[in-house]
Amino acid sequence: MKRTWIVAILLASMLQSYSCKDSANEKVLTKEVTFTKEGELKIMKAETDSLIATLEIEFAESEYETQTGLMYRKSMQPNRGMLFIFEDEERKAFYMKNTEFALDIIYINSDLEVVSMIKNAKPFDRTSLPSEAPAKYVLEVNAGLSETWGLEKGDLVEFTRSQ
Repeated sequence: MKRTWIVAILLASMLQSYSCKDSANEKVLTKEVTFTKEGELKIMKAETDSLIATLEIEFAESEYETQTGLMYRKSMQPNRGMLFIFEDEERKAFYMKNTEFALDIIYINSDLEVVSMIKNAKPFDRTSLPSEAPAKYVLEVNAGLSETWGLEKGDLVEFTRSQ
């Protein structure tokens, strides 16, 4: 009986130390997400066809890419953006969950015309930020850029993919 207790105590001790050791040494590895230029996007005034801005862009096309977007990034250079491409043109809604810096969210229809904008979307905000009209594309850029550019509904975009 004494031997059984000793074995039970030793076994319990081993399990406890394994468990403590396991949690004490547990490390969460995170790798910072970095920008990868996949194309270029130009924004033009609708009335004059004059160039407003040229951006290096990443594309978000897969379900994972569109769900993740710019989440978990610390910042983005002002000459960069992310273009989300969807199969269907319909009203879209974005939110800022796990996005660490403010953005302007620009909704674009299948004719590549700006249909609405959300200016200065706040970091980490889970509030739904819907488009005012159906959109096939969504462009995310640093907050304040759409104001700086004087971007308006009806302005045009065009984009190309890097080779």
